[in-house]
Amino acid sequence: MVACALLSAASGGAQSKLTMFPPVRGLHEMVGSCNNFEVDAGMRILAEGGNAVDAGVATTLAAGVTELDHFGLGGEIPIVIKMAGKPVIAISGIGTAPKRATVAFYESRKREPWEQPGHMTPMPAQGILASPVPGAMDGLILALERYGTMSFASVAAPAIEYADGFPLTEVMADWIRGSQPLLELWPTSREFFLPNGIAPRRGDVFREPALAKTLRALAAAETKAKGDRTDRLHAVRDYFYKGPIAHEYDQFCARNGGLISYDDMAGFHAETDTPRTGTYRGYEIFKPGFWSQGPVMIETLNLLEGYDLRAMGHNTPAYIHTLVEAIKLAFADRDRYYGDPKFSKIPEETLLSKDYAAERRKLIDPDHASLEHRPGAFGGPLPMPPSTESTIAARDTTCVNVVDRERNMFSATPSGGWLPSVIAGDTGLAMSERMQTFVLTPGHPNQLAPGKRPRVTLSPMLVLKDGKPFLAMSTPGGDLQDQTLLQVFLNMVEFNMSPQEAIEAPRFDSAHLYTSFDFHEFLPGKLNVERRIPQATIDKLTAMGHKVTVIGDWGNLSAPTAIRISMSDGVLTGGADPRRSRFIYGR
Repeated sequence: MVACALLSAASGGAQSKLTMFPPVRGLHEMVGSCNNFEVDAGMRILAEGGNAVDAGVATTLAAGVTELDHFGLGGEIPIVIKMAGKPVIAISGIGTAPKRATVAFYESRKREPWEQPGHMTPMPAQGILASPVPGAMDGLILALERYGTMSFASVAAPAIEYADGFPLTEVMADWIRGSQPLLELWPTSREFFLPNGIAPRRGDVFREPALAKTLRALAAAETKAKGDRTDRLHAVRDYFYKGPIAHEYDQFCARNGGLISYDDMAGFHAETDTPRTGTYRGYEIFKPGFWSQGPVMIETLNLLEGYDLRAMGHNTPAYIHTLVEAIKLAFADRDRYYGDPKFSKIPEETLLSKDYAAERRKLIDPDHASLEHRPGAFGGPLPMPPSTESTIAARDTTCVNVVDRERNMFSATPSGGWLPSVIAGDTGLAMSERMQTFVLTPGHPNQLAPGKRPRVTLSPMLVLKDGKPFLAMSTPGGDLQDQTLLQVFLNMVEFNMSPQEAIEAPRFDSAHLYTSFDFHEFLPGKLNVERRIPQATIDKLTAMGHKVTVIGDWGNLSAPTAIRISMSDGVLTGGADPRRSRFIYGR
């Protein structure tokens, strides 16, 4: 069940051209994710009669076993769901800061062994002190309870099978080997990832007995519980957040200097949320709220709606310049105003309004790149975090997209617990590092506070056309996620590309933003472009003042999957990114 190699697709009436992956099509259902194990898990659930949510949860659980390079089940997840005949809903499975996680604690903490002198951030990028309460599991259970049809045991069955043993992927094998020096500092991680003290090789059968035991225990808690389906799913949740797993988190953190307590676990709840919505030329865009960077997509599209992008031409200097300048303005607002709405008043209506975009659009100079950070000037001045060059790369995320026979849609970006990760005691659960995305700056909406969600980069996306399902799409890539999704979306709706062509087209990304990770550096005017963009275009962008870096033919670090639904005949067409391991299958 793998999409991989050679076919062709036509775009915009142009002559057919080869794509790295073939366009995948089907009439019934489709699953897109990272590897064949994950996609197979989702397709198995659909074949057994499950819906898109059942399959999405199964795919995500499988990712938490077979893609620990980029996601572990101690991480976090935003989900956007569209059920037939019902409004779109978002789910925030984003873990909160423990009660003991205070600004004063981090400002006075001691340097960890892996932090080099002169390169220590107050908020650590790795290790046990970067970990919030795990949110992904409750987000998945909430999605399953509200919108799924199957039991936890059923959707977890593929993940349990893989935890008993699966042939290790190239990516995960390479990341384990590359992370070995840090993994050896944490005994539980050394035991989990380095059996017999040796990094496993590509294709070796990799076994995760501790995680298999945890998943089986969660399924058993459901089987033993009395009551209806909801009661049994609550029993799964309680085993995790109020039972043995919560106690193990508490004791493991107490023994190893972590901050998560039993009370933090027991007091956490994932929750549903109204997605933030915008329109672009008749398309309705649905994103998670201001606790994510999702609304930045809506802000950017509002700015771009005032231009004839099609007339500019795809990836011409004028086109790239216009998108980049709009991205700069939208991300400046993200950097300044986004955070957990439970703790800060976010000027949402203004930020997402067409009138606000019309005023902001006047700041875009058609001939010159801006080198300033220019958030909207309202609501009083807010300090920005200090900017320092980071030496640690963000470790990323995965993506899951599902459309079923009823045209229910599930889109998610599971994240956290990426390698090198601390394994929480004997649970087999990789702890998240997401608290590194907080800032300590007084008065900032994303300033660390106990019980607060860090503002995440995670940004799944659903699109409707005339009220009907049109597109499910998500990607890893940290701060690049919405820049990539923007380009892929415009490639489809403005330039008539298939999802596969839209994903494979040459990309660019602006680093003119305060990065969400590590030192929160700001690099004015920095623009990364793939080498497949013509040199003449690169030269023109440089002349306009962009600080261009060429990053290789396929150098962009985002890697989406997308599922598009034909408005005329309902055909599903999928795309998967060859830049990194992405897979999609449909029937």
